[in-house]
Amino acid sequence: MRFHLVTLFPEFFASPLATGLMGRARENGVVDVSFHDPRAFSEDRHHHVDDRPYGGGPGMVLQPGPVAAAVRHIPTPGRIVFLTPGGRPFTQTLARELAREEDLTLICGRYEGLDARLADILPLTPVSVGDAVLNGGETAALAVMEAVGRLVPGFMGKEASGEDESFSAGLLEYPHYTRPEVFEGLAVPDILRSGDHARIAAWRRGEALAATLRQRPDLLDAAPLTRTDAAVLAALPRERPGRNLSFCLLHYPVLLEGKKCGASSLTNLDIHDIARISRSYGMGPFYVVTPLEDQLVLLKAILRHWQGAPSPARKDRSRALELVRGVRSLEEAVTQAAARAGMTPRLVATSAAWPEKKRAAPPLTPAEVREWLREGPVLLCLGTARGLAPEVLARCDGRMRPLRFLGDNHLSVRSAAAILADRILGDFC
Repeated sequence: MRFHLVTLFPEFFASPLATGLMGRARENGVVDVSFHDPRAFSEDRHHHVDDRPYGGGPGMVLQPGPVAAAVRHIPTPGRIVFLTPGGRPFTQTLARELAREEDLTLICGRYEGLDARLADILPLTPVSVGDAVLNGGETAALAVMEAVGRLVPGFMGKEASGEDESFSAGLLEYPHYTRPEVFEGLAVPDILRSGDHARIAAWRRGEALAATLRQRPDLLDAAPLTRTDAAVLAALPRERPGRNLSFCLLHYPVLLEGKKCGASSLTNLDIHDIARISRSYGMGPFYVVTPLEDQLVLLKAILRHWQGAPSPARKDRSRALELVRGVRSLEEAVTQAAARAGMTPRLVATSAAWPEKKRAAPPLTPAEVREWLREGPVLLCLGTARGLAPEVLARCDGRMRPLRFLGDNHLSVRSAAAILADRILGDFC
């Protein structure tokens, strides 16, 4: 593997590339590193390589000429990676992909970054090592070189150790122990001293699953999980923010034809399906708002239908319908939710449309609502007919970003409820 570093500070790499496994790999010819300083290709007599950005603003931008010339001076640049916070996330999967290259060029950005035209004239692969801003790309380049280099045959002392590590199987790594057996009153787990390799392997897999669920549950979405893994995860204690989230389905006040405010009719499907969604995601009570007496009578009839008969299918649905609470107003739903939680819930509106006010605050994201759930109860207000009335929107503490806002939205309210629950809570909450 040949690494070609395009950097203004080649001296930055002197110690890291001469240390440990990387230093040994260079000595043994497993990896080779060359440096290419854009200053050497500057046509400015002072060797300047940066200038002020067009359009104004703080900082300086690396000029395209010296950087392009430095890259083109490399006989075989191979894959060209530009280290930038705005790039593709650097993962173990990407590290494996890059390790298959014979040559890898790493461009270390500085200041405000590169002139954007370089992306049009060079086949750049923008890569980010994390959601943080560094002084330059040199630190990021080191991370890439280590992750990629250790996957090159001959780099590691034991080839298997390169794969038996964090992220290699889509999970965080299990904990490790060594001598002494007892340190400050804490003993090495008995199972690791048992000599039973099958039980040890199962324990390590379980610990890796537990660590991932606790620290990085987002990784589980893409991790290859078996049925046994799923059972282990389901048995683990975990944060369940869903208990603080409740749907509030409003049939009044809502928008009708011609943007008039009024009341809409209840439907069996909405009540039935949203109740099942609430049960599936471990949510709190499901409030159905209507001031109309005949609609409240209808709601009771719907609940009796699903809860009264002894058939297995209806018994299963009955557990979900137990969450339904018929209330006459949004305020009554707020009062009941406050009594249940011991504090007043926040109200979050949903809508298929973007806020009409141009200077309105950006709508809430699912992640922001999830953070609110860690602080207390939230009522997620769903509109029927043409949507929530303006007075309800004004009453809410925030408004969620519309679903499918980049395209057409023809979702029913029960379909929207399912998507919202999954985006906010996910599988592992």
